[in-house]
Formats: sequence, C-alpha cells, structure tokens
Amino acid sequence: MIKKILLLAFIAFGSIAMVAQTTVTGIVTDAATGETLPGASVKVSRKAVGTNTDFDGVFVMNTTDKPPFTIEISMLGFKTAKVEITKNNQKVEVNLTENETSLDEIVVSASRTPERIMESPVTIERLDSRAIKNTSAPSFYDGLENLKGVDVNTNSLTFKSVNTRGFATFSNTRFMQLVDGMDNSSPALNFALGNLLGMSELDVKTVELLPGASSALYGANAFNGIMFMTSKSPFDDQGISVSLKGGITSQEAGGDNEFTDLNIRMAHAFSNKFAAKATLSVLEGTDWFATDYRNTSGGKMIAGTRESDRNYNGVNVYGDVVSTNINGVAKSLEALGLIPNGASALVPSENISRTGYNERDLMDYGVKSVKFGGSLNYRPFGDDRLEVIWNSKVGTGNTQYLGGQKYAIKNFLMQQHKLEVKGKNFFVRGYMTAEDAGDSYNTLFAAININRAWKDDSTWFGQYTGAYLGGTLAGLTSDQAHAVARQTAESGRYEPGSAEYKEAFDRITSDPDLLTGAKFRDQTKLYHGDANYNFQDLIDFAEIQVGASYRRYSLNSFGNIFTDADGPIDYDEYGIYTQAQKKFLEEDRLKVTASLRYDKAQNFDGNFSPRVSMAYAAGENKNQNFRASFQTGFRNPTTQDQYIGLDVGNAILVGGVEDNIDRYSTTFQDGTGTSYTLTGRDAYENSYTVASGGTVKANVAFVKPEKVTAYEVGYRGLVNTGVSNRITVDLSVYYNQYEDFIANTNVIVPYNATGGYKIFQLYTNSPADISSYGATIGLNTKVLKGFNLGLNYTFAQFEFDQAANPDFEAGFNTPEHKVKLQFGKTDLFKNFGFNINARWQDEYRWESTFVDGTIESRTVIDAQINYSVPSIKSVFKLGGANLTGQEYLSAPGVGAIGSQYYLSWSINN
Repeated sequence: MIKKILLLAFIAFGSIAMVAQTTVTGIVTDAATGETLPGASVKVSRKAVGTNTDFDGVFVMNTTDKPPFTIEISMLGFKTAKVEITKNNQKVEVNLTENETSLDEIVVSASRTPERIMESPVTIERLDSRAIKNTSAPSFYDGLENLKGVDVNTNSLTFKSVNTRGFATFSNTRFMQLVDGMDNSSPALNFALGNLLGMSELDVKTVELLPGASSALYGANAFNGIMFMTSKSPFDDQGISVSLKGGITSQEAGGDNEFTDLNIRMAHAFSNKFAAKATLSVLEGTDWFATDYRNTSGGKMIAGTRESDRNYNGVNVYGDVVSTNINGVAKSLEALGLIPNGASALVPSENISRTGYNERDLMDYGVKSVKFGGSLNYRPFGDDRLEVIWNSKVGTGNTQYLGGQKYAIKNFLMQQHKLEVKGKNFFVRGYMTAEDAGDSYNTLFAAININRAWKDDSTWFGQYTGAYLGGTLAGLTSDQAHAVARQTAESGRYEPGSAEYKEAFDRITSDPDLLTGAKFRDQTKLYHGDANYNFQDLIDFAEIQVGASYRRYSLNSFGNIFTDADGPIDYDEYGIYTQAQKKFLEEDRLKVTASLRYDKAQNFDGNFSPRVSMAYAAGENKNQNFRASFQTGFRNPTTQDQYIGLDVGNAILVGGVEDNIDRYSTTFQDGTGTSYTLTGRDAYENSYTVASGGTVKANVAFVKPEKVTAYEVGYRGLVNTGVSNRITVDLSVYYNQYEDFIANTNVIVPYNATGGYKIFQLYTNSPADISSYGATIGLNTKVLKGFNLGLNYTFAQFEFDQAANPDFEAGFNTPEHKVKLQFGKTDLFKNFGFNINARWQDEYRWESTFVDGTIESRTVIDAQINYSVPSIKSVFKLGGANLTGQEYLSAPGVGAIGSQYYLSWSINN
C-alpha cells in the first residue's frame, strides 16, 4: 500500500514539475559574420538559471520560471543581448554584436560604479578571462607586464611585484592589490607577495588596474596605483574546470628544471538561492639561482673580487659583511700582552672581512605555491538583489624575498576570511588576514651565525691578525702575509655539504634569536571592514556615494622584527568618503566626478584626500573621450616604518613613531669586553649625520604620512584611418608632486667618549622636493584581415633636489622608456590561434637598501600557439617566455631570469 502511495505521489509531483517547466531553445550567432558562437552564456535575467551554447551555437534551457521573463545572452567581447520570453517552447535567434573596441568593456574600479573604459575619468588597464586565455606569458599574473605603464619585477618564480609610475621595490608598499575586495598584502610586510594569496587562473573574471593615486576612494596606500582582481561567481560560472601546465625553466646558473602548475575550479548553484565554489592551485618548480658575485661597499657596486679585495662583500655572498680593522685588533692584542709592544705598527690599518657563504649554499631553490579558495553564496530572494558571501583564501609556499636582506620564505602561510553582504547599490564586508612566517629565515644571519658556530669573530680576527704579523716578521710580502692569515683563520671552517655545516644550518635557521640564529618569526594579523552605499535610486540630480572603512593591525613577531617582545602591538586606522558624479550637456556628454575622503591613523594626524575629474565624450557615437583629473594620495608609514626594531649587522633599524623609540634597546660589548646600551631615543635625539663623519647633529624627525598631488589629462577614442580598420588610441600624460616622502636615513650614534659608535637606520621624511612625470600611449587595431596588432609606449622620469638631503635615495627604479608590442589572431584557422608579445626597455638605475646597481636594457619575446578541441571541451597551449634566452636581472641581488617553456591543457574553461 505504501509503495503504491509513493508511486502515485512521485507521478503526481513529476507531472506538476513537467507542467511547470518552461523550455527555451535557440541559436546564437555573430551579427557581423553570421558564424555561430559556441560558449555563449544564456541565463534568466538576475538569476543563476542558465546554460551555454554548444559547439554549433545552439542552446536548450529549462527553467521553472513561467513566462513572461527575460533571458540574457552574453559573451566576452560582445554586447549583451536581452530577449523577452513570452511562451513555453519558444525558439529564439540571437545575433550578438561585437564590441566596437576593447574600450567598450565595462569597469567598476575607477568610480566604484559600472562604466565603459571609454568613459572612465582616469587611466585604467583591464585584463579579462578572454585575454588570459590568449596571453603568451606562463601565467595571467606574468601577463600583466604586457599592459601599458605596468612594471613587473621578478623576485622569484613565485613572487612577482607589480608597480606603476615608479618608486618600485620588491617591498612595493606604494601599490595596493585587492582580491575580491580584500587587501592581500602581508600584514607585517605591508605589500603583496605576488599571487601567493591571490587567485587561481581558472577563477579570474577580470583584473582592473588604476595607475596613479587613488586614495580619494580607496584610502591609504592606494598611492602609486591599485589593482583589483575579481573572481567568477558560482551562480554565473558553474561546472568543473581543470588546467594542467608543465614545462621547464632554463638558466645558465641553474640549468634546465621542470615545473608543474595545476589549477582546479569547481562551482555549482544548488538553487537560485545557494551556490558554492572551491579552487585549488599547486605550482612546483625550481627558482632562478642568484649568482651575482660582484663586489659592494656601502650598498654600492665597486671594483674587486673575492681574490683581489680583502674586504670583499659580494652581492649574493652572505656573512662577509662582518668586517673589522686589523690594526685595531693588533692594538687590542698588544694591550693584552698577546703580541710584543710596538708590533701593532707592523699591521696595516686595513679592513678585513670574514669569508662568506654563497647564496646557493644557504638556500634551497625549490619553490612551491599551494592556494585554496572557496566561497558560499546565498541569495535570500533568489536573484541578485541581495547576496551574502563567505569567502576564504589560504596560501602557503616557498619563495624568495629581497628587502634589506635576502629572505628564504619557506612554508609561509597566509589566510583571509571575509563575510560580505551586497546588493545593487551597496556592500558591507569585513575580513581578517593572518600570516605565519613558517620556517622562513634571513640568509644574512644564517651565514653570519654559521661562521660564528665554528669560530667566533674575535677568535677569527685575532688569528688573522696574529698570522699576518707572524708572516711579516718571517719576511713575507704583505700580500703573502694576508694569504697566510686568511688560510690560518679559516681553519675549522664548515664546508657546504658537510655534516657539520648541515647541523649548524638546521639549528641556526630554526633559532629566532638573531644573535645566534636566523629564523624569521611572525604571526601578525589584520582586521578590516568597509562599506559603501550608492544613492542612485533615491537621488535624481546626481549619483552620490558614501563609504567608510576601519582597519586594525595586530603586530606579533615576538620581538623578531618589531619591538613587540612583550606582546602584540595594536593600532587602528579609519576613513570616510563621499563621491558625487553628475552628467551635463546634451546626451550626457560631460561627466564631472568629485570625491573627498578623510583618514585618521592612531599615530598620525588626520588627512583629507580630494579628487576632481571631468570626462567629455565627443563624436557621433561618443567614441572620442577627453579627460582631465586632479587627485591626491597619501601613504601611512608601514608597520615596519613605525615599529621595527632590528639589528641587521651593518645597521640597527628603528621605527620612527614616538611610541616606538623607547621600546627598542640593544646591549653589546666592545673589543675590551665593556658593555653598552643604546635605545631608539638615543638614535633620534643624540645622533650625527653620516655625511659629516659624525660631527654634525642629525636632528631626525619622527616619521609621518607622505602625500602626492597628481594631475592627469588623457584621451581615448577611435581614429578613422580612411581604410576599413580603425585604430583605438589611449593616451595619458601625468605630473606628480610629492610631499614628506618617507625615507630611510643612516645616522651615527656614539656610545663612548673614545669614538665608539653604532650605525642606526631611522625612518623619517625627506625634505627634498620630489616630482615625477610621464606619459603612456596605446594603439590597437586589426590588420591583414583580422590580425590583432597592439603597440604601446611608456615614458617615465622624476626629479628631486639631492642637495636638500644628500643621504636620501629616491629609489625611482623605473626605466625612462618602455615599448611593448602584441601581434596575434585567435582564429588563424579553425580552432587554432597564436599570440606574440615583445617588450623593450632601456637601462636604468636601481636603488634599494640591499644594493644599488644599473639594470641593463633588454628585449624580451614571449609567444604561444593554441588549439581547441571542442568535442572534449579542451584547449591545448604551447608557449615560451624570454625566447631569445638573453638572461636579465629585475634588480641587483635576484636570480637572473632565463627562459621558460610550457605546455598546458585546459578543460571546460
């Protein structure tokens, strides 16, 4: 009986379902060519119900929605079409019109509201999933370098630093990177570790990049530019996608090494109300070996080699920074009665450095990156009027980081968790970022303390001095005596590869006390919340938005980086802003936007950031756009600028807020065994300039936010050449003025009356007048019946008054001229396409706290060919980066970048 009831119920409900179901069929074609369009998205407007066209451009969609309702048909590169469905089993034919230009693509970041790139009031660059599929670079993140005005500096195979408009280092604190609205900078380091906590290539929907100041809408640190990476929604992009990429990296120093890159994305809408997705990315390979053994002194490149300079300090050699004057050692030995009276006169006043270890002996160049991402998406009303999103990202891996020293980032873990509620006109979100440095360590201190493990500095220099004196008394020449002295002092050295070396290395890299170890310890957290509301449905005369943000840092390095040995240091930042946008003239051709933001940080005075821009759309189809903007930006001093307290050997770094200077103290002994203590207050209140040799008071001020005032004019439009093809032009010219540029300055801090001193590096602001200016132009067109041709040029220059601050280095770190070329065709013949990118830049000066040097000019060529197999929903791509094999450096101290070759297989993407 029960079975019969269940059967009848099943038939009844099945019948109801069949009656309630609406079926829509159709075909989608290219309006210009008449060819069918496979892969076009077909969905019920504002809902997750939908499908895609098959290889023949045909679709069948079933929905429980009853007519009438609207469906949307969309595809990248084409204008979205809408069709009204009025009956069941309706058949539709849809012709999609290709966007006249890439400038017709919609962006959100420039004004926090949707608008065509053509109409954006500021410069903006964009990369979408279609461009990512066609990029010749090994990854979408590498492909950003082909955008105009963008620099990508390579620290490691897994750590690339993106920058615009100069003042770039690998610790790129003047450029902000947002992933689904979350700042994915390291809370302790204050800059993004490339794509370590970024997105899977399969999950990237769009990348929007705004060069220049953006603080009026996005607050502190949106100073030189900001990049927005937005992921695909599990409501709109469903299914399982897989990408497997493999190949080799080829470098003279490292040889040929395999790498693999696996990406998986799974997304499903369980109903109109609930959807979820998960992504996993795993990359493994071998990093670029750093084998630059040029000599340095005081952070500058100098002549000499390990063999010719007895005070040698190699770029990629560590531990040789430990140096002393052997005449002073001889005098100490004489005073102790260990050598005869007067013998010190036979020892020259010459600095001698200990023998260091090469970087390749201190670092495992195997790299790995593992990223997991997931989201739960809930729409209470079954459409996009309101959506609640829980988003989590976790990344871990091994890489290299070049800052003041070289760090081996090993088993580094970073995670973010966000809760967001958003609707048509608003969003409210909060997220937390947490990091754990894992087994990371500082290669400088690893080398110093391995050396000290087999022989302390006093013994080494004492043996060196004694052996030199003995050799001289035996009749050896000075060079011969020095050779004997080093050989004598080096007795007992731990050789790389030996059991003694390995034991010392493992012990020291696990020890966070930099007096005896090298471990980089950090568990800093960041808490952030922000909200935005657009009054467009409530106010008619203008589009007005308001917003606010709050951020809390919780520094927790256990005294390893910051002055937080007694517990975490917490401090807050908050901001509020408003923007009004109004259109004028016939057909709304003139758009005026005004923004104002106020920010306040716990340790600094409040700051206002205004922005005003105008965009005028000329031409019959509004395809001639002229724009001008005035905007300001500011950057709060970073966590390290404020609270660092770290002895790095050649200098002691002390953060520049008053709250920090009494938190730092260091106790040490001189050559006689006498103990001394110096504090951060001594460094700021009782120090002398290096330029004066310690005779002129330094008077270093506490650090405060830096500011920029930016002026920009630009043009975007279509130029008719008189033939069938038209050229897209995107031109911008800018001028920036900087105030209170955050800078490091070295000072001499005496600790006794007999000339003993320590070098401190303090964080302050430069009084120098600094400005930068530049221009970019991008040209895109189609030639030879459909081939895409793009060319862009970037000019960048800066000026500052060196005399106002002789010890200041601006670190502009950007070539004056860059030229980039793109040539390709997505459909050279059926299912086959290719793309070629070429980049040239001239030489320029690189300045950093690690070492300064000249970066030579270079030409880099990347290329790829791809073949689609629709029957298995697959795309195969064969490509290579730096095909000429001419190795180059992004900066002094990093590994020379060789060639990279890859073969990838993408399924259902």
